[in-house]
Amino acid sequence: MSDLFSTGSSVAANNLDIGASVGTANTGDLRRKYNFSDRVSELAIQQDPFFRLVSKVAKKPTDDPHFKFAEKRNSWHKRYAYVTNHGTTAQNTLAGGDASVTHGNVDVGDQYFFTMATDFESNGNIQNKFGQSTGEISVGDAGTQPTFFLPGQLVKIPYMTGVTAGSWDDSSAATASTPDDYMIAKILSVDVDTTSTIAVLQTEIVRKGSGTSVFELASYSAYNNAIDNIDVSGKAINSYLEPKRCYVVGNTFSEGSGYPETWKDQPFTTQTGNTQIFKTTCAMTNTARATVLKYEGNEWARIWKDKLIEHKYDIEQSILFGASSLSAGGTNTTQGAVDYILSNGNIFNWSTSKSQDDFLDDMSSYLDPRYNDSSATVYMCSTEVYNWFHKLGGYAKSNLEISSNFSADMAIAGKKNILGLGVLQVNTPYGDMNIIRNIHLDGTNIDILGINLKNVSYRPLVGNGVNRDTSIYVGVQTLENSGVDRRVDQILTEAGMEFSLAESHAIWKS
Repeated sequence: MSDLFSTGSSVAANNLDIGASVGTANTGDLRRKYNFSDRVSELAIQQDPFFRLVSKVAKKPTDDPHFKFAEKRNSWHKRYAYVTNHGTTAQNTLAGGDASVTHGNVDVGDQYFFTMATDFESNGNIQNKFGQSTGEISVGDAGTQPTFFLPGQLVKIPYMTGVTAGSWDDSSAATASTPDDYMIAKILSVDVDTTSTIAVLQTEIVRKGSGTSVFELASYSAYNNAIDNIDVSGKAINSYLEPKRCYVVGNTFSEGSGYPETWKDQPFTTQTGNTQIFKTTCAMTNTARATVLKYEGNEWARIWKDKLIEHKYDIEQSILFGASSLSAGGTNTTQGAVDYILSNGNIFNWSTSKSQDDFLDDMSSYLDPRYNDSSATVYMCSTEVYNWFHKLGGYAKSNLEISSNFSADMAIAGKKNILGLGVLQVNTPYGDMNIIRNIHLDGTNIDILGINLKNVSYRPLVGNGVNRDTSIYVGVQTLENSGVDRRVDQILTEAGMEFSLAESHAIWKS
């Protein structure tokens, strides 16, 4: 019956701002609290799982509609670099590019020079995300100069033996990714030019390893082709990049040598976000409210509940698919998970023909502890993918079970309940996956959203005694030229989303 009444042209213009037209808040006939943000998520839980999760476990109010926040990325696992040149003198390290090292030049006690460059930005310790071409950081880019090398440190440098010209190239990169051994070099001095993106290390060889002939430094992905000429943003960390990285592996000093040099990182970056105003209105004449109907006698109660679900449904869509924007007219929008991860996070390809082994490779890249050391990730997926997980488990159960005591069950532990949401739990070598079906992903090219709940926040606007987190404004309006009064409730939410540490989020898309 509320459809018979319009909140538009039939209402006096000065009454359109419902909240402003009411002097005193009313709890309404349903005895709801004036602000009931914690209760609205109880309605139709399975329809809006993302809103349910963030409103329950990741709520962090803000007192500014254009809020700012900081991200912190630690550097303890980022003291690595790649050899981009080398030689018996410092001058030789700035020319050439040949990966070959003459074994006689790196005997224990020999001095040798290495040019080092890396692929993450020192300001904020920002690194590449898997499959993400936006913001790609190549080895030796501006802002990536390795400043952590200090005299007295020991550096592990991997290499390959028995490699000759033409024996392998990019087409057989797997060969180039497997070091045979490593050298240990003690840093004697570091030449860091502030106008450059490299650091030149003068070292003394401490360990040569098994190399007895010409061997190739593993930083090179092909013969005479240094890693600073390669696009590394789409390379797997564990299988391709790690075997080429040179890590600091401690330090050594003589007795009574005094205080060594030191360095400090800058682990912080800042980001901004916006709140978005959501409004849903429910209106009905007092005559209609007082009329008892069949089936559901109280028409106002029925419509009011549906409007609450509609309001929540709109928020779910926005925090999934919205994009951040600032408008001159004040109609700002907040960031959505899909837009944020597509622009900043890890991106993997998906199809239902993907095997369990392929998916395991994706998980090993996404959950590498040197890269993303948090396990608080929830995976929301489309109906098709949700069924895919169940089908894999059912196939293995039916075809690979040997006895009741031994079964290859794809480690699908079954369903459990988290905050009222049905969650499929899948056990993997990289931890348990908590998988939730999200119907909003059906019909899109987004198949799985991996969202780290430690690095996402729902931010309602609260300040100066005013709470804009899902409030109800109750009023009475008189229909123009009719003298008929009607009850009008406005459901209002002003909130935004904060996503941080993009490497902790991932997306699988078709």
